[in-house]
Amino acid sequence: MQLPSLVAHRGASTDRPEHTIGAYELALEEGADGLECDIRLSRDGEIVCVHDRTLSRTSNGRGTVSALSLEQLKAYDYGSWHRHGQPAGLLVLDELLELVKGTNVQLFVETKHPVRYRNDVERKLAEALRRHRLDAQIVMMSFSPTAVKAFRDLAPDVRTVLLLDRLGRYRGGALPSFADYTGPGVHLLRNDPGYVDRARKAGHETYVWTVDSAEDIALCRDLGVRYLATNAPANTRRLLTANLAT
Repeated sequence: MQLPSLVAHRGASTDRPEHTIGAYELALEEGADGLECDIRLSRDGEIVCVHDRTLSRTSNGRGTVSALSLEQLKAYDYGSWHRHGQPAGLLVLDELLELVKGTNVQLFVETKHPVRYRNDVERKLAEALRRHRLDAQIVMMSFSPTAVKAFRDLAPDVRTVLLLDRLGRYRGGALPSFADYTGPGVHLLRNDPGYVDRARKAGHETYVWTVDSAEDIALCRDLGVRYLATNAPANTRRLLTANLAT
C-alpha cells in the first residue's frame, strides 16, 4: 500500500506559528514530503505568505494585507501570538521558494480569493516560478475555478489543485480540464468516502485538507489519498505507520 505524501499545512503549524520560516524549517526537519502556503499581494504587488485577509489573527498588526505596503507589513511580528511562538518576521514567497530549491520537497501554493487584485496574484506567482525555475516542484491551488484556469493559462506546465469545500457539480469525480488534482476537505470524505475512487477513475488523484486526527488519517490512508495536508507532520507520520502496522 502506498501511503499518502504528507504536506505540512502552513508549515508545522501545530508547533510553530503558521507561515513563518521556522514553521517550514521544522516541517522539513520532521520529514514532510511537501509544504503548503497561502499567498496574497501587498499594496505594492509583492507576494506575501498570509492566510487571512487581515492581520489581526496572526500578527500584532491591524489592517488589510492588500491595503498595506511590503514595508508596512514587515513592521509587524508574526510569531509571538502562537503558544510556542517567538518574534518572527513576515514571510515572503521568494524566501519559501529558496527554501525548497535543491530539495525533493513539493510546494503547494494556494492563491486566496476573492481579492481586490483579481488574478494579479496568479500572474505574479507565474512570474516568480519562472524567475526561480521551480515549475516542477510547485503545485498551484485555489478554491476559485477562475483562478486555477487563469494560472493554467499562464503556467501550463505547473500542476494544479481545485480545492473543494463542497462537492456540488464535481460529485461524480470529473474536474475541469485545467485542474489536475481534486482538493476536498476531509469532512467531505467522511460523508462520501467513495468520492476518492470516483475522482481517480476520472483521472484525478486527491489532495485532502486538513488532516490531524487518528480517525481522519486512517480514513485517508485506506481510501488511497495521494496528498494529505496536516498541521503536525511528525505526529501524522507516526499515526500513519502505527495504523499500517495494525
